[in-house]
Amino acid sequence: MALKLEKVVKRYGPFRLEVNELTFPERKYTILLGSSGSGKTTTLRIIAGLEIPDSGKIFLDGEDITGLPPWERDVGMVFQNYALYPHLTAYENIAVPLKVKKISDEEIRKKIFEIAEILGIRELLHKYPAQLSGGQQQRVAIARALVKEPKVLLLDEPLSNLDAKLRLELRSFLKNLQRELGMTVIHVTHDQEEAMSIGDFVVLLNDGKIIQVGTPQEIYRRPRNLFVFNFIGQSNVLPASIFGVKDADYVGFRPEDGYLSEGGGDIEGIVTNVQYLGAYKLLEIMITGNHKVKVRVPPGEVVKEGMKISVKVPAQHLLKFKGEELVS
Repeated sequence: MALKLEKVVKRYGPFRLEVNELTFPERKYTILLGSSGSGKTTTLRIIAGLEIPDSGKIFLDGEDITGLPPWERDVGMVFQNYALYPHLTAYENIAVPLKVKKISDEEIRKKIFEIAEILGIRELLHKYPAQLSGGQQQRVAIARALVKEPKVLLLDEPLSNLDAKLRLELRSFLKNLQRELGMTVIHVTHDQEEAMSIGDFVVLLNDGKIIQVGTPQEIYRRPRNLFVFNFIGQSNVLPASIFGVKDADYVGFRPEDGYLSEGGGDIEGIVTNVQYLGAYKLLEIMITGNHKVKVRVPPGEVVKEGMKISVKVPAQHLLKFKGEELVS
């Protein structure tokens, strides 16, 4: 079920979303990632048919669906606030898209029980939204989107309204559900950790433009420019001269790629902050030129504020940037 956007442009005042060409892999979990106002939700709403692009086309399985209304597109969408009808039970909420299709009551009942069983909410079907927890409401909203068996499932910030523990649980739930059903899923989030943990592919947007597309590992380890490097995860960026590098303007490395070296390192400095984070300690180190770097060390490493230390960064983990762009 290939979904493709071609030369899509959408304007809102000074904001301009521009997607020259973007194909979503079939039966994969794709994340649209970006900060607020980057254009990720607008892209999702254009796919759903809730927004009409000023120009460009959307294709699903080779069919141009650009002019089709939402209810005629073979997609299901789960909104950020779940958008459940408060006066309807979970069963009745899930039944809404099937009633629109004028399916028989017997068939509706069969389909609802099947999807409710998969999502683990069969015993909740008689309850109203106000009687459900946030995680249960989310599952009802997903059931309503899935019950009509769409080719593509769209999720708009589906975990943002949940507490931290439940978010972690539902990350695994969503990914396992996608694998079990073999669906094409497009999930919008601003949470980098969420994107990296769930996505097969990540589409990173900024200011209405696609900056990089790739697997989480590709984007984390081979960012195409400084914006991507700084946006995804924790990063250190320093003048190339500090490392004696002559063919670049800046060098970068991740905190986990540096390690303490008693025999002298690539950089030396004074520890200004130590954060104990369970699995590791995160050190902040002030080095030459009032530059700060962050380095992860094992939790048992004895390091205190004010200590002078040396840090070594293996050459294979050092990224070189010419201007803003990655060169090696």
